[in-house]
Amino acid sequence: MLDKTIDGLVATQAEVASAVAVAAGRARASLLLRNARIVNVITNEITRGSIAIAGRLIAGVGETYDDADTVESVDLGGAHVCPGLIDGHVHIESSLVRPAAYANAVVPRGVTGVVWDPHEIANVAGIAGIEWCIQSSSGLPLSIWIDAPSCVPSTRLETAGARIGVPEIARLLGHPAVVGVGELMSYAALIDGDDDTLARAYLGQLHRTTVNGHAPGVTGRGVQAYLAAGVGSDHECTELDEAREKLRAGVFLMMREGSATRNLKTLLPLLTAETADRVGFVTDDRLPADLIRDGGVDHLVRIAIASGVSPATAIRAASWNTARYYSLNRRGAIAPGYFADLIVLESIETFSAGAVYHSGVLVARNGTLVRDVVSPVVDAELLTAVRDSVRVSPDAATRFRLPATSATTTVRCIRPIPDQILTTEDRAEATVRDGEIVADPSRDIAKLVCLERHGSNGNVGVGLVTGFGLRRGAIAGTVAHDHHNIMAAGIADADLELAVGRLAEIGGGFVVVDRGHVVAELALPIAGLLSEESIATVDIAMQKLDAAARDLGVTMSAPFMTLSFLGLPVIPELRLTDHGLIDVRAGGVVPVVVE
Repeated sequence: MLDKTIDGLVATQAEVASAVAVAAGRARASLLLRNARIVNVITNEITRGSIAIAGRLIAGVGETYDDADTVESVDLGGAHVCPGLIDGHVHIESSLVRPAAYANAVVPRGVTGVVWDPHEIANVAGIAGIEWCIQSSSGLPLSIWIDAPSCVPSTRLETAGARIGVPEIARLLGHPAVVGVGELMSYAALIDGDDDTLARAYLGQLHRTTVNGHAPGVTGRGVQAYLAAGVGSDHECTELDEAREKLRAGVFLMMREGSATRNLKTLLPLLTAETADRVGFVTDDRLPADLIRDGGVDHLVRIAIASGVSPATAIRAASWNTARYYSLNRRGAIAPGYFADLIVLESIETFSAGAVYHSGVLVARNGTLVRDVVSPVVDAELLTAVRDSVRVSPDAATRFRLPATSATTTVRCIRPIPDQILTTEDRAEATVRDGEIVADPSRDIAKLVCLERHGSNGNVGVGLVTGFGLRRGAIAGTVAHDHHNIMAAGIADADLELAVGRLAEIGGGFVVVDRGHVVAELALPIAGLLSEESIATVDIAMQKLDAAARDLGVTMSAPFMTLSFLGLPVIPELRLTDHGLIDVRAGGVVPVVVE
């Protein structure tokens, strides 16, 4: 259905005419912010002056505006003012809350815009899920633009709840809120010249928009081929040399700091005077605890400033650069005709927001919203499309066995790398009991299962994982990038079965099971991905889940996010989907037992 309304993301002709009249002195400004030190991210300098605002737009900047020209005047006393921040690549689904609740968390910190790639919900509910995202984002004090998901599913090695092809992506690109083609995660197919994947990349040229990249560890001729297809950015760099090579090849480098992907400090040496216009800051995936404690993309600005990057350059990487990359007209800077998305800073050195304006309206002061953000009304059919999404095959939980043979000696284990979403392949001697390969907590080896939960084929993948520290019980969730089937890790099959059954009962979410009892849970009834509660309520539930997981022996700092990425078959090295154990570099299923 794709409603074509854009709900204030562009300026009207009347608004522009009003700004021109104020700038020229024919009309009074609706608001004057005077005696400010203005962070000019266009010239990378700080100047003194006033900011005259006409409704939602900035009319003029400088010393020529005074109180006589305005309806309301605010003396900032020499405080720094910078443009509102724009997160260039985020999956709001990882916050586990609806857009309104997400806005409640990030807007008081100065984040006034985000580019959302909703491929998580799209993998569950397809186009209807994306439409739900667009409607749920309307009327918020946070401008939300959409990237059209390009990989639903991400590969042929998983079962998702929907499929989005080239015609559907093209249709999405016709919506005024959609600003680009979402990350092309099937990088191997693109490099290999797959016609369908090339067609998805070519949509960027046809629609004169960006095509966002996802090429972890790809270098040499591979990265040249990937970019030759028309990809413009990459946010998956984890090593300095890899990022430098991609910058030299023309990439708009998105430096990322998420909950499980902490890459910013490693890459910051590349944010120099020579590259300052080719770098943007993004969060990708951030959990409620990190959003509440550290914020969104504002956290990256603080890290950069504390690491010695000039404040103007750091702010520019989270505003002007992102706006230019996505062609977000009238956004990302303090200049005539631009939207009045502004942060009045208490301190530029610590980057703390004293006041936040969105479209010329004061929306937060001293870290607190002026008024709570409420969720907009969404069409009933879209609500239906994103609910009741956990449909598990009745016999799925009985198929967790890993049969052993007389020759079984060595098995493959997935090992997640801390603070990354990369994994490695470990090999270990199998522990066999009654003809089955079983978990061995004494050696930190747990069973890992992936169950198709969209009511499609009932597939079950079974493997082994090490590095979690599990001694007993099981943890499980319906958040599993990007297919969002059920992922569960545990020691005893009975606990794994109970965890899966409970997820089906609550409509998706996270659970912890210990010796036959559910000891902690969080229901995520919207697509098995999002709660209807506040982010604070969700964070409390996540703290209980993390504590319960620690009681089982888990040592991983973000166990549920780490678990969710163990099924992502577009990130090296070894993953598990409902199709089985996946060797990502080889692009195929491999056996758990090493022959």
